[in-house]
Amino acid sequence: METYLWLLIAGAGVGAGFFLGWIIKLKIGQRKLNDAEILAKKIISEAEHEAENIKKSKLLEAKDEWYQLKQELDRETRQRKNELQRLEAQLVRRETNMERKADLLERREKELSSLEQNLKQKEQQTIELQRQLEQQIEEQTARLERISGITQEEAKRLLMESMEQQAREEAAQIVKDIRDQARLRANREAKEIIIQAIERTAVDHTAETTVSVVQLSNDEMKGRIIGREGRNIRAFEMATGVEVIVDDTPQAVLLSGFDPLRREIAKIALEKLIADGRIHPGRIEDVVEKAKKELQEQFLETGEQALMETGIHGVHPELVKLLGKLKYRTSYGQNVLHHSVEVSHLAGLMAAQLGLDSMLAKRAGLLHDIGKAVDRYTEGTHAQIGVELAKKYGEGPIVQNSIAAYEEDTKIISPIAVLVQAADSISCSRPGARREILEQYIRRLQKLEQLAQAFDGVQKTFAIQAGREIRVIVEPEKIDDAKAEQLALDIANRIQSEIEYPGQIKVTVIREYRAIDFAK
Repeated sequence: METYLWLLIAGAGVGAGFFLGWIIKLKIGQRKLNDAEILAKKIISEAEHEAENIKKSKLLEAKDEWYQLKQELDRETRQRKNELQRLEAQLVRRETNMERKADLLERREKELSSLEQNLKQKEQQTIELQRQLEQQIEEQTARLERISGITQEEAKRLLMESMEQQAREEAAQIVKDIRDQARLRANREAKEIIIQAIERTAVDHTAETTVSVVQLSNDEMKGRIIGREGRNIRAFEMATGVEVIVDDTPQAVLLSGFDPLRREIAKIALEKLIADGRIHPGRIEDVVEKAKKELQEQFLETGEQALMETGIHGVHPELVKLLGKLKYRTSYGQNVLHHSVEVSHLAGLMAAQLGLDSMLAKRAGLLHDIGKAVDRYTEGTHAQIGVELAKKYGEGPIVQNSIAAYEEDTKIISPIAVLVQAADSISCSRPGARREILEQYIRRLQKLEQLAQAFDGVQKTFAIQAGREIRVIVEPEKIDDAKAEQLALDIANRIQSEIEYPGQIKVTVIREYRAIDFAK
C-alpha cells in the first residue's frame, strides 16, 4: 500500500513534471513566436522601406531619361525646323532666280526677234546696195570705154603688156647685178688670196680678236661636224651665231666671229661635241645651252682670279661675275679685264706714293670699266651703267665717283678718282695697247645686228663673214614665208640707207617652226 502510494506519488510527480515542462515549453515557444513575429514585422518594414527607396530611385532615373529624351527630341526638332527654314529660303531664292531668268529670257527673245528683223532689213538693204553698185560699175565701165575709146579687154591687154615690159626691165637689172657680183666676187677672191698670205704673218692678233682654233683628233671628224648635206654645221652656226670654217688645215677647224662671248661658247660646245662623238642638230642645241651655263661659271672663276691678283676682297658675287665677263670684251682691241687689272695696280701704286688708301684706289681702278660688261645690252653709257651696278652691289661713294668721273659733268669728290683716270690714260696710251681700226670694225658689226634686231618678229641676229652676211632668225608665229621675203628686202634697204660699208651685205632670213610635246 505504501509502495503503491509511493508509486502514485512518483507518477503524480512525473505527471506534474511533464505538465510543468509542457507549460514551460509552451511559454518558451510563445516567446519565440513573438520574437519571430517582431523580426518578421521588422523585415517586412525594412523591405517595404527599401522597396519604397528603389521605387523612388527608379522613378528619378525614369524622369532623367525622359528629360534627356525630351531634350534630344527638342534639339532634333529645332535642327529640322532650321533645315526646313533653310530649304524654304533656298527654294524662295531659286524661285526668285527662276523668275529673274524667265524675265531675262523673255527680254532676250524680244531682243533676238528685234535683231532678226533688223538683219533682214539690212540684208535687203545690202542686196539693194549691191545691185546699185553693180549697176554703177557697169555704167562707169561703159563711160570709161566711151571716154578712152578702148574696151575693157583692150585695157587688160595694155596693162599686161606694161607689166611684162616692167618685168623684163627688172630681169635685165637682175642679170646686170649678177654680172656685177661675179666681177666683184672675182676681185674679192683675188684680194682674199693676198689677204690670207698677209694674215699668216699676224696669226696671234687674228686668233685673239676674231678667230678661235679647235683641235681635232683626226680629219675624219670634219665630215661629222659638217653632217649630211651640211645640216650639222648649219645647226651649229644658227645656235651660236659663229661661222665654222672647215678648210684644209690639218686636224683643226676655225671659229670666226667678232663677239668673243659667242666665239667662246661655240668653242666650248664644239669641243664637247667632238669629245662625245654624237653630233646632230638636236644634240648641238643641248650642248650649246650647257656651254652657256659653263661659261657663266668661268666668269666667276676668272673674276676671282682677278681679285686674287689685285689683292681685293669683299666684292659682291655678281660684280665678280661681271669682272670675269670683261675677259671677253675688248676696247679698241685692248682686253678690258687685263686693262682693268693694270689700272688697279697703277692706281694702287700712285695712291701709296701719295699716302692715300692704296687698296681703295686698287678697288676703284679694277671696277672703273665694270659697266662695259653689260652696256651692249643696256641703255646708257658704260660709266652710268657702272655707277648703277656699284650702287646696287654695295660699293662705296668713292668707287662710284671714280666710275662716274668719265662723264664730263661729274663732280670729283676724292683724289682717288683722279688717280684712276690717270692710271686709265697710262694703260690706254702705252704703245701697242689699243687698235682703233678693230674697234670700229666691231662697232659696225654690232650696229648691223642692232639694225636687223629692231624689226618686229625678229628673234636673233648674227653678223658673220666679217660683216658680209647678216643672218636673221625670226619667230614663225609672227612671220610667215611671204613676210620673210619682204623682211629680207626691208632689212637690206635699211642697211643701204643707214650704214656705210664696202662691197655688199647678204641678208638671210631663217624661219623655222617647231612643234614640241612630251610623253609622260
